[in-house]
Amino acid sequence: MKNIGILTGGGDCPGLNAVIRAVYKTLIHEGEYRLIGILDGFDGLIKDNYMELDSRSISGILAKGGTILGTSNKGNPMNYPVEKEDGSIEFKDFSQKMIDTYKKLKLDGIIVIGGDGTLNIAHTLYAKGLLNYVGVPKTIDNDIFDTDMTFGFNTAVQIVTDAIDRIHSTAESHHRIMIVETMGRDAGWIALYAGISGGADIILIPEIPYSMEKIIEKLNKRYNEGRRFSVIVVAEGAKPIGGKVFGKVNKKNLYDRIKLGGIGIKLADEVEKLTDMECRNTILGYIQRGGTPTTYDRMLATRYGCEAARAFIDGQFDKMVALDGNKIVLKAIGEHAGKKRLVESDNQIVKDALSIGISLGI
Repeated sequence: MKNIGILTGGGDCPGLNAVIRAVYKTLIHEGEYRLIGILDGFDGLIKDNYMELDSRSISGILAKGGTILGTSNKGNPMNYPVEKEDGSIEFKDFSQKMIDTYKKLKLDGIIVIGGDGTLNIAHTLYAKGLLNYVGVPKTIDNDIFDTDMTFGFNTAVQIVTDAIDRIHSTAESHHRIMIVETMGRDAGWIALYAGISGGADIILIPEIPYSMEKIIEKLNKRYNEGRRFSVIVVAEGAKPIGGKVFGKVNKKNLYDRIKLGGIGIKLADEVEKLTDMECRNTILGYIQRGGTPTTYDRMLATRYGCEAARAFIDGQFDKMVALDGNKIVLKAIGEHAGKKRLVESDNQIVKDALSIGISLGI
């Protein structure tokens, strides 16, 4: 019997449990395997926290949001934060602690479900000869390089689109400008897809710095045409031309020093100063990451889980499953480790948005 570990790292995401379930069912169907759930990402290997998965533990989790294994974005074994007596933080290499647990469990490898950061950690550990792994790409931001889609994205877009639909009615009733702030630190896929689907008038994304002058120009044009309301969708990482992202230093966040959020509030203040229009802002925040995955995400996550399990059985390590068209394929992580899939200015969807009169603030 072979022992295979499985962990979920980084932010939570709808569809994680569907992957875990599919991996378990595929392994049981294919042969003699024991699946060990590593708790809280790589942190579980460092702290010796795990659970054996069986039919009872994976029963009923297909439609459940989040992850039954827990997750963490602060458990890099090679750069692990430790608080000193004076309250300051130092980073230590806990790779040996991780390997001790790995060997104790007699693991033949791990199926790693995570975003670009988690997969990059797994690739580095593999390159050092410390573990075998197969990767499964996960993020609501849809920004992992070399795959057409990540599960969780479709659910997030649906949630944001529903919110825009609701905000549209109050915007029109009160003749206001309504701003909807979405997640998207580096990539604007959620804002772009949901903005188009929800009928937004302006969409602002991190990859295309905006001009406040162009935003006001679009709002005035709509008002002068008798449309006394507008909807703006803005990703949290959007920034003005020549400016910086809007956020604050978060001392408790050890890896991302700038905590994003609030660009919508800033925009609302600027719009009211430059126009005679009332402006309101809604920050959707973690609502986008929670709850039941859509049918599409359940299906994609299940397909990823099945293919990841089969790849492991075949010894296809240091690779991740990926969507290529409608096929699930294996992609080597090495040369693209840590690279993000961003919205390019000549992307066809960007062109489509412009074609139907949506302003991107340029």
